[in-house]
Amino acid sequence: MYSHFPILKERSKQIAGTLSGGEQQMLAMSRALMSSPKLLLLDEPSMGLSPLYVNIIFDMIKTVNANGTTVLLVEQNAKKALAIANRAYVLDLGRMTKTGTGAELLEDEDVRKAYLGGAGN
Repeated sequence: MYSHFPILKERSKQIAGTLSGGEQQMLAMSRALMSSPKLLLLDEPSMGLSPLYVNIIFDMIKTVNANGTTVLLVEQNAKKALAIANRAYVLDLGRMTKTGTGAELLEDEDVRKAYLGGAGN
């Protein structure tokens, strides 16, 4: 896991609870991945993280998936999530309102207006 998250090697002697939010998220992902799961469930992995750590986490999600692990991601950062999703679902008040590939939903006018900050963005 150190090759994926080099900062954790630098912090290996540090108590987990004293790591930054991003480092704690990397540690949690590392712990989950050490058992080589077939399915990885992630609930809001980018919540509260700096943009740098968000990018690191999403790069790792892409890598994990490319290496054969199915990833089920629940994420409010719709733009980032849709950019890496093979399949995506939009839920509104517990109801599935849209489904398609990540690319399709990124281009969907309703999704853009409701979740991505407008039609032209």
